Amino acid sequence: MTQVNMTVNGKAASGDVEGRTLLSSFLRDQLKLTGTHVGCDTSQCGACVVHVDGVAVKSCTMLAAEADGAEVATIEGQANPDGSLNVIQQAFQDHHGLQCGFCTPGMVMSTAALLKDNPKPTETEVRAYLEGNICRCTGYHNIVKAIMAASGQDAGAIAAE
Repeated sequence: MTQVNMTVNGKAASGDVEGRTLLSSFLRDQLKLTGTHVGCDTSQCGACVVHVDGVAVKSCTMLAAEADGAEVATIEGQANPDGSLNVIQQAFQDHHGLQCGFCTPGMVMSTAALLKDNPKPTETEVRAYLEGNICRCTGYHNIVKAIMAASGQDAGAIAAE
């Protein structure tokens, strides 16, 4: 067993892990942060996206030990300090960018990374960025609208697929 120490959503976190423990498992099982979803364990679906030192990563393909000493942000840390939804979460709600909600944490975390790097993406750029995130419910149309709205752009201009 190895002890890992990291900051998760602004708070110190530590625990003992086996060398093979995935970051997603550490977050869900030891820290009880179950908003990070695991849909595939193969880096295909994007439901497990978190930020590690400001970079979006699929936590099902990163070992917890690799995050030792890192700053980790999960969906649980995305709300505003008063507990209200942040602009991305609110846009997903306002534009019905979710249905079952399973992909939503990964979509929100991926969106946060996209908008950090590209505050005003085009629709084409949004769709290309989401290639690593799978949604089996919405067909992405409303997710793209939500992301465009979160970036301060006209979500009504999104073309139907």
